[in-house]
Amino acid sequence: MRILAPRLKEVFALLPEGVEVRFLDEPWPKAADFFLPPFGQEEVVRRVLEEVEVKVVQTLSAGVDWILPLVPEGVVLCDGSGIHDAPVAEWVVLALLALLKDLPGFLEAQREGRWAPRRLSDLEGKRVLLLGYGSIGKAVAERLRAFGVELFPVARHPRPGVYTREDLPGLLPQVDAVVLLLPLTPETRGIVDRDFLARMKEGALLVNAGRGGLVDTEALLKALEAGRVRAFLDVTDPEPLPQDHPLWRAKGVVLTPHVAGFSEGFSRRAARFLAEQVGRYLRGEPLLNVVREGY
Repeated sequence: MRILAPRLKEVFALLPEGVEVRFLDEPWPKAADFFLPPFGQEEVVRRVLEEVEVKVVQTLSAGVDWILPLVPEGVVLCDGSGIHDAPVAEWVVLALLALLKDLPGFLEAQREGRWAPRRLSDLEGKRVLLLGYGSIGKAVAERLRAFGVELFPVARHPRPGVYTREDLPGLLPQVDAVVLLLPLTPETRGIVDRDFLARMKEGALLVNAGRGGLVDTEALLKALEAGRVRAFLDVTDPEPLPQDHPLWRAKGVVLTPHVAGFSEGFSRRAARFLAEQVGRYLRGEPLLNVVREGY
């Protein structure tokens, strides 16, 4: 078996004996069982898929919107769902606490040498809507329950305790925060538009750990300026955010540069996942996280 991949040696530490790993900075083989695409490098991915006969494209990212149009028919695409659950869930907790405890305001006061005590909000008792309830959504829910949060998970398909998009108009006015965890597909692009934001409770929090394209940026800017919502964003549209973009200086927003899932434990988690996936392939068992309908 042969894998073609970026030079991420730690990710291959747990592979079974006999698996050959060829790196992208070496001469490419004519065929590979697995191709691990370098995130966001569409031109490299396009060339590999044109020049190398690949059976499985295995991303190490949970989202596949960036690569989906490049994968030829007949090639299996699998995503990295599960690898990023813990760090993204931790980032969501950070985002909610930072906004509720007004960390940005205290940092500004510190820079100005200003002692500014005030009453703070609690995470306990807040109502949080999770828009997207896959493995990351479940990891977020597990952590938020420990804070005494009331959760409203929303997924594509209804099941006990889980809502669907059809329920959003009734849910949005009730919740204190909305956490975006959806993949980016034609159906989810721009889901957070002017009407969505207008339905949110006055002063509610919008936390985006999914994809920037889920949000209509112009509509968000207007909602932020009006003070209707506050936001903590790990992803933006466009991305990377240009230096002169008004979102950098918008009122009530905190930005991080798409780092929620980029943590020191990535290689360890990716190695465990890849070893399991390769083992399944070698044993002829069903692969994990096969992408269907853009998910």
